Amino acid sequence: MENNKQNQNPHILIIAYPLQGHVIPVVNLALKLASNGFTITFVNTHSIHHQQTRAQHNKTEDDLFAEARKSGLDIRYRTVSDGLPLGFDRSLNHDQFMESLLHVFSAHVDELVGNIVEMNPEVSCLITDTFFVWSSMIAKKYNLVNISFWTETALVFTLYYHMDLLRSHGHFDSVENREDTIDYIPGVAAIEPKDLMSYLQAADTRTVVHQIISKSFENVRKTDFIICNTVQELESETISALQKKHPTFAIGPIFPTGFTKSVVTTSLWSEYECTQWLNTKPHSSVLYLSFGSYAHVSKEEIEEIALGLLLSEVNFIWVLRPDIVSSDETQFLPVDFEENIKGKGLIVPWCCQIEVISHPAVGGFLTHCGWNSILESIWCNVPLLCFPLLTDQFTNRKLVVDDWKVGLNLCDNKRISRDEVSEKIHRLMSGKWNDELRKNVIGVRDTIEKALSKDGSSEKNFNQFTNDMKIKILEKRGS
Repeated sequence: MENNKQNQNPHILIIAYPLQGHVIPVVNLALKLASNGFTITFVNTHSIHHQQTRAQHNKTEDDLFAEARKSGLDIRYRTVSDGLPLGFDRSLNHDQFMESLLHVFSAHVDELVGNIVEMNPEVSCLITDTFFVWSSMIAKKYNLVNISFWTETALVFTLYYHMDLLRSHGHFDSVENREDTIDYIPGVAAIEPKDLMSYLQAADTRTVVHQIISKSFENVRKTDFIICNTVQELESETISALQKKHPTFAIGPIFPTGFTKSVVTTSLWSEYECTQWLNTKPHSSVLYLSFGSYAHVSKEEIEEIALGLLLSEVNFIWVLRPDIVSSDETQFLPVDFEENIKGKGLIVPWCCQIEVISHPAVGGFLTHCGWNSILESIWCNVPLLCFPLLTDQFTNRKLVVDDWKVGLNLCDNKRISRDEVSEKIHRLMSGKWNDELRKNVIGVRDTIEKALSKDGSSEKNFNQFTNDMKIKILEKRGS
């Protein structure tokens, strides 16, 4: 009997960070691990679960992984409170939401993990988002192998990992931060202060988010493994430097099988169907615009982008969440804008992004530079127009525009103007710039495709990670 237990595939507990951009890759990771024979218990917050199920109009299924199980995958599903009532507006009250994740959430997780481990003693691993501050404490308490999943670029991870260096050199958390080039971070050739994440550029570093970042990067040093949703060849020096400090595996991009809509819903809003409209448009003629699931944009910026779209005369699909400006302001487009774009433009509150950007009619993507959006766009050979808004998006923009040359800046942190929007759209969608960007996108896409192939770096790293994890489990169990 004991021998049978040792031969069982490890049972992994995965806990998702309650933001859409983090949920997507962690769901795909759960499906990939389950497809490789692992038993998974996936934990969502009550709030994210509620939003995801509400977004599925015609489905009453309360278990998001029910379809995945029908295909033979062993994925169990649980939910846990993030410490706030379901009706609490987390987007409008960002700081209170983060305070709850920092101070309250761990108690709910501790109780849930204790119950799961008691019912399933074979649970042996804990995979959590790097931004959780409590994973080492929980893993140690329940004798679990502790794995940190970083859903962003290795460059962003490394900059956070070396905040102490940035601080000691006066580029972060100083009375007046230095503005000269940063050239002392291991694995980073050079980076300008304007390309640091917004939290590392901030004057006030006493916020709740700064506390979370600081504590989570103290915590990550205690983990057994770090897995990154990036590609070794795209960030080779950065990853090599990290590997000298910690067992780190670049296993990305973790896409749904076949790059089609996932069998597990990850969307927090109802998705508008865009394919029929796209079918009426010429090849590569449509600009897709989306600013992600969480960031906000000012009414003035929305108006300038809207008027720039009109000036450009391009076909477009624009995802405009109802709360894109704020939860209270829903009238933010110029007067008569929707009348003036009939036939040329489609405005939707949300859509299945993978379905849209993989459509042959789409030729460009005006993006906030979220990492999921960048990876998906490159996979579809779609060049990018970059409009970063917060957090890692400024650093991602550097990779897209300066390093890989697969996109353009929209406004270089200056005030946005309709004329510049129109001009940049023209550059992105046609002419010499378009030819150059497309050639570069195809090259980067080729690198990613090779990494995901059977003998590619991401697949080899994934297999190495799972082997090392199994060895670590045996060590923990004293076998």
